[in-house]
Formats: sequence, structure tokens, C-alpha cells
Amino acid sequence: MPVAGPWKSRRHAFAGSPDQAAALLLLAPSVVAVGIFVYGFIGWTLYVSLSNWNSFLPDLSFAGLVNYRELLHSFRFQADLRNTTLFTVTFLAASLAVGLLLAVLLDRGVWGEPLFRNVFLFPMAISFVVTGVTWQWLLNPSTGVNLLLERAGLAHLKSGWYTDPPVAIFSVVLAATWQMSGFTMALYLAGLRAVPHELLEAARADGATEWQLFRHVVFPLLHPVTLSAVIVLGHISLKIFDLVYAMTGSGPAFSTDVPGIFMFETAFRANRFAEGAALSVVMLLLVAVLIVPYLWYTLRLEQK
Repeated sequence: MPVAGPWKSRRHAFAGSPDQAAALLLLAPSVVAVGIFVYGFIGWTLYVSLSNWNSFLPDLSFAGLVNYRELLHSFRFQADLRNTTLFTVTFLAASLAVGLLLAVLLDRGVWGEPLFRNVFLFPMAISFVVTGVTWQWLLNPSTGVNLLLERAGLAHLKSGWYTDPPVAIFSVVLAATWQMSGFTMALYLAGLRAVPHELLEAARADGATEWQLFRHVVFPLLHPVTLSAVIVLGHISLKIFDLVYAMTGSGPAFSTDVPGIFMFETAFRANRFAEGAALSVVMLLLVAVLIVPYLWYTLRLEQK
């Protein structure tokens, strides 16, 4: 009997090994593909960013951090960081607020809820390029909204929109919020539908008003939903390119310029590939600052 225990555990281990081997075999192509086409290209981009390849002809001689120093002293890059920060903060705040408001209204069982839900989700089916072109026409200073205001006798409310540097970035925020607020609405609506009714009834029995109920009971339960929305929307905003490029480009005085546009023009129009690669690495670091703490936080929760 003392020998049977170890032999039995070994038989169980060997019995499970075919399944493990099959799982590894199925995962191997994906692991290899991710290793080459994700982490391999990230490594190559980092290598190019440390080189002197700033012309059409390749020059991979080591340049150290020269490209990064030039980037940090660039007026355009500094403007890009300000624009990205302003865009990210306002876009997140607007998308979360609009999405939460729509979710709360739909959760109250309004008439025609399925229709409204589909209407609010519809913009997500449109690409950012189509959204950019559409809002470019809507906010054109001589047509669209301004023409509507003029014919309604409200010409004093007309704006230059994306042609006016102080408000240009907010025009892009408006377009981005229109497209992504349906996404946050869907997340919040699912979160609201998951709140236990017994908990709500108990709070009402204790005399809580609807506002107190939402503030102290419902909203705290929506924190995981809010965190997920912030991560997804923040990731989108930090690497935004297509919407801004189609709608305004870099804008007047770089008022709507973002690192993605700067990188594209530097690498693929000016053929300054090392500087473009340095910009790409900086964009990767910006996204990592947002994603890595979230991954660490979720890993800690799983371990608990």
C-alpha cells in the first residue's frame, strides 16, 4: 500500500498528459504568431528607433537616444501630448456620462426600448473614417450645423468648429463621443440589469430615495463596468488616428494633431523611419501606462 499511492498519482499525471499535449499543440501556432508579429515587431521598432535610419536608404547604425531627445524638444510633439491629454480626458468623461445617462433611461423600461437601444448602438457599426467624413461635413463652417443655425435665425451661435484652434479638438471629441457612447451605454445597461432586485428593495424599505439608491447602492456596483469602459476608451483615445485624420488632419496650428498622425507623416511621408519608430515606442508606452496597472489589478483580484 505505501507504494500504490505514488504509482496511482503517476498514472493520473500520465493520463492527463495527452490532453495537455493537445492543448499545447493547438496553442502553439497562436503563440508563435503573436511572438513574431507582435513582440517581434515591437522589438524591431525599438531597434529602429535607436538607429540613424532617417532617410529612404536604410541606416541601422546605432544612434542611442538621439531620436527620442529630438522628439521631446519638438514643438509639434509637445502639442500632440497636450491634444492627446485633453482629448482623452474630455472623451472619456463625455462617453461615460452620456452612456450612463442613456443606460439609466433605458433601464426604466421606456416604450420602444429595443429600437432606442439599436439606434444608440448603430454608430459602433460605422468605421472611424466614415464618422470623420460625416462630422467634417456636419461641422463645416459654411454648411451643416452652421447653415442650420443661420436659417433658424441663430447666426450668433455659429462657430468655426474644427477650423477654430481653441475649439477644434472638442469637435473631434464630439464625433468620437457620438460613436462610442453607445458602447458605454451597453456596458452600463448590462451592469444595471445585473444589480440584485432584493438589494434595491431592501434599500427602499430602509427609506432611501431614488437618488440615494443610485448613489450609494447602484453606482458602487458599477465600478467594474466603469473601469472596463475607461480601459477600452482610453486605449482608443491614446492611439487615435483614423477619425482625426479623416475629419481634420493635424488641424490649424496643430490644434487637432495627435501622435498617430505625427508618426504617419514622419515615417511614411518624410521617410524619417527612426524618428517615426521612436514615436511609435512612445505611443506604446502611453498605452502601457494605462493597460499595465489594469492587468496588475485584475491579476491581484484573481489571486484573492
